[in-house]
Parts: sequence; structure tokens; C-alpha cells
Amino acid sequence: MQAIEVQQITKSYGDLKALDELTFSVASGELFGLIGPDGAGKTSLLRILATLIVPDKGSARIQQHDVVGDYKYLRNILGYMPGRFSLYQDLSIEENLAFFASVFGTSIADNYHLIQDIYVQLEPFRKRRAGALSGGMKQKLALCCALIHKPEVLLLDEPGTGVDPVSRKEFWDMLKRLKEWGITILVSTPNMDEAELCDRVGLLHKGKLLALDTPANIRNSYDKPLYEVRSQDMYRLIGDLRQMPGAYSCYAFGEYAHLTLLHPIDGAEITILQYLESRQHRDMEVRATRAGVEDCFIASTLDQ
Repeated sequence: MQAIEVQQITKSYGDLKALDELTFSVASGELFGLIGPDGAGKTSLLRILATLIVPDKGSARIQQHDVVGDYKYLRNILGYMPGRFSLYQDLSIEENLAFFASVFGTSIADNYHLIQDIYVQLEPFRKRRAGALSGGMKQKLALCCALIHKPEVLLLDEPGTGVDPVSRKEFWDMLKRLKEWGITILVSTPNMDEAELCDRVGLLHKGKLLALDTPANIRNSYDKPLYEVRSQDMYRLIGDLRQMPGAYSCYAFGEYAHLTLLHPIDGAEITILQYLESRQHRDMEVRATRAGVEDCFIASTLDQ
């Protein structure tokens, strides 16, 4: 059964088309990642699914209910966590949580099992005002408030933005545990490494899906030779590699440059080293590597 169905959704803001006939679905109980850079259309889609804005064209259904016609019903079964912290800054942790529970006619005690793993980390600070919390603590509180009414579908808009790496990892560990309660989770993120933590992902760029599959299948679809390269002068290295005969693309990737070749070359590592030596590079390192989701995303944008 599909928990979320999006059919040819289009949304524009003046001349800017944020979503362009977007179509995909999310299965019940799935942790689905919508991966893309800023401006890809992620927030617009989540706001449509959260019944906050209306699409220009197309339709979306959650648990078989239309997001426009059945918005009152859906707001009772959805949990939505926007990208920007939107809880009451002057209320304490426990006051925010109690307020959101009362809005949905429930109590903290009724659904404490859903938030227990998260709330135990917040409880020592339960009297602290939300505005005085760290970024990671704010995200945990926002997730608790989105869960307190036991939603069937959870929509999370870039929950890791502005959060330290440890808190990000803890947050994703929490999402995996929530899956065990049968909650369908749609999470958007610009962080390509978070794609690996999802059951399936959609790679979104300029309002269109470039790929839709499991992270493993997306990685395995990369069909060109890929090498990681570095030298003393990385800026010049990337420029030179882009000019190398047989090169398809080259871009910075952490402490390396990722070089993709148009076709396999016998002894490619030696060929690359010899080319760089002819350009007076020093202390070079070249080795074959496997593509990640980010490499596949970049390649998809180049192929368009």
C-alpha cells in the first residue's frame, strides 16, 4: 500500500517553477529521502503534502486522502517538522510539548512510548525555554512535538540543517526506531550522505526527479570509470583534469578531486599520473573509487 502518492505536481512562484510535474510514491512504513540542493523544490513539496499550500497543477494523496479536499482530516494524522524552528520560543520544553498534545486532544502520557527515546535526553532541561536550546536540542523537541499525537505519516524538512554531526547521527537513529512503530517517514535533506540512511531516495533537481530507487541501486547505476585524485595544488589540479583527453567531469570531493572518464582506459592511473606530471603537478595520488549517491547526482545534472 502506498502511504503517499504524488501525481504530476507543479508549483510556481511567479516565473520560478519550483516543482515541475513531479510524480512518485512512498510505501507504508518506508523511510523515504528526498535529496537535493537548496532551491530544488523540497520545501515546496513538503508544504503541499502538509496541506499548507496548494499545487498549481497535479494532485497528492496521503493514506488515500487528497491533500486539498481532505486537509482537515489529514492534519490529524500528519506530523510535520518544518526546516525552520517554529515552536514557541518563550515556552519551556514541557510547555511546548503539553500544548501540542492538547491541540490534538491527547496527552504526553498517552503517546510517551513514541517520544521516550528522544525525551529522556530533553527531560533534564524540561524547564528551559525553547529559545535557549542548542540546535540539536531544538530539533529533538520539534520531533517530539510532531510525534506526540501519534501520526501515521511524518514529514521532516531538512531536520539536520544547522545541527552538529553527533546530533544529526542521533536524529537519524531515532528515525530508524520510529519505523518500528509503522510510521511512514518522508525526510528532505541537502546532505547526500544521508541518502544512505533511507530505504529509497528521490534525487530532486530544479523541481524534477533525476533518479528514484534504493541508494544501492542508484550507486550501481554509475556506468563510467571514477577516480579520486589529489596533488599539492588542488585548485589547479581540477582545472587541468577537466582539460585532460578522455575526461568526462571533475569536481572537488572532500580532500580529493573526483575524475570521471568517458570510457575505460587501460592503465588509467598511470595515464592520469603522466598527464599531471606533464602539467608540473607534485605529490600526486590517483586511485579508482566507487561512486556514491553524490557522484550519481552530479552526473545526472550533467547529463540533462
